[in-house]
Amino acid sequence: MSEFDHTRMATTPSAPRLRWSPLLALATAAFLGIVTEALPAGVLPEMAHDLRVGESAMGQSLTGYALATGLSAIPLARATAHWSRKRLVLAAVAVLLLADAVTALSPSYPLTMAVRIAAGVAVAAIWAELVGYARRLTPPALHGRAIAVTGIGVPLALSLGIPLGTWSGRLIGWRPTFALVAVLAAALLLWIAAAVPDATGHRSGRPEPVRAALRLPGVRPVLFVTAAYVLAHNVLYTYIAALLGHYGAADRRDLLLLVLGLAAVVGLAATGALVDRRLRRLTLAAGAAFLAAVALLLLPAPAAPLVLLAAALWSLGWGGAAPLFQTAVADAGGERGQTLLVATWNTAMGLGGAVGGLLLDLGGPGALPPFALALLLPVLAVTAAARRHGFPPRRGATAPGTPGTPGTPENADGPRAAPRTAPLGTATEAPGMYR
Repeated sequence: MSEFDHTRMATTPSAPRLRWSPLLALATAAFLGIVTEALPAGVLPEMAHDLRVGESAMGQSLTGYALATGLSAIPLARATAHWSRKRLVLAAVAVLLLADAVTALSPSYPLTMAVRIAAGVAVAAIWAELVGYARRLTPPALHGRAIAVTGIGVPLALSLGIPLGTWSGRLIGWRPTFALVAVLAAALLLWIAAAVPDATGHRSGRPEPVRAALRLPGVRPVLFVTAAYVLAHNVLYTYIAALLGHYGAADRRDLLLLVLGLAAVVGLAATGALVDRRLRRLTLAAGAAFLAAVALLLLPAPAAPLVLLAAALWSLGWGGAAPLFQTAVADAGGERGQTLLVATWNTAMGLGGAVGGLLLDLGGPGALPPFALALLLPVLAVTAAARRHGFPPRRGATAPGTPGTPGTPENADGPRAAPRTAPLGTATEAPGMYR
C-alpha cells in the first residue's frame, strides 16, 4: 500500500487512528534531546574534574544548550524552510549523535561546549517539527492526542532517562554513558529513516516570516503563559537540591525525583486522553496544580510529606504542559506559532537557571518559591482571560475565512490560513503535507 493510501486512511473520519511507529520515533527524538541536554547535571562533578573546570563553569553546558535551542529556533526555521522535513529531522539527530560521541571523547572544555551548543541548535529543529508531523500523521480529531504521544519523550527522559543516565555515569563513568546515548542516536536514525514518512517544505517563494504569527489572535497569550510557566518551573527545578536542603529533606532527593517523574507521566497521560476536548480546562488545572504546589512550599517549615505532595502537584501540571501549549499555539498560529513556541520555551529554560542562580545568591533557596508564585498568578489570569483566542472552551472555533465546524481542530496552517480546497492526502493539499 502506498504512503498516499496510508495517509488517506489516517484521515478517514470513520476510522480515526494513530500511526504509532512514526509518532513514537519522533517521541524518541525528543527523549534523546532532553537526555543529551540534561545528562551533565547528574555527572557534573565528574565532568568538571576531568575537563579541569569548576562545577559552575561546567553547569553552563546546560544553560548554553538551552539558550542555543531558544535563540536559533526562528533563524533555523527560516534557513531550512525549503528542506524536506524528514531530511531536516535526520540531520538534527545526526548532529546529536556526533555531539554525544565527541563529548564522550572530548579532552577539553571548549570543545565540549562547542558541540553542546551545536546539539542545542539541532534540537531546535526537532522541537519545531514534532507538532507539524503529529498533525499531518493523524486526522484532526486526534491531533491533540498525537501531539501528546510525540511529547511523551520529555517526561520519560526526566523520570527515567536522566536518573538512569546519572546511575550509569556513576557506575561506568560519564564518557561511556555519553557513548551509549550516541548509540541510541544511531539506532534512532535507522528507525526514522524506515518509519517516518517524508513531508515537503515550502516549494517556492519566500515563506511568510515566523514573527508574523505574533499578529494572529491567541498566539501572544499562549507564548506569555508558556514563558512564565516554564521560567517558574526551571527556577525551581534547576536548584532542586538547594531547595531540599532548605526544607531539611536533602536525603530524600532520589525519592523526590522519582515522584516528580512519575507524576509527570500521569499528567501527560491524562492530558493525552483529554486534550482534544478539554484544552482550556486542562491548562487552567495545570496552572492551579503548580500554584498549589508553590503555596505548600511557602508554608512555614513544611514537613517532608508536604514537600513530596508539592512535588507531585507541581509535576502533574508540568507533565501536560508541553502538549497543552503545543496544541494551543498550533491551533492559533500553525507551524509558525510552533517555531515561536520553541524559541520561547527554550529561552525560558535557559533563563531559569540564570535567574534562579541570581535569586539563590541574593536571598538563598527561600527566595525561589515566591518568585515562582509571582509568575504563576499571571499565568492563571492570562489563561482565564484568553477565552476567545488562545485557550477557548472549544477547540476549532474558526476565524473568518477558514473552513471547519465548531469543535473541530483547525488545519495545520493555523486559523488564519487560507481554506483547504481538498481533503488531506489529495494532490492539491497545501505545501508541507505528505506525498
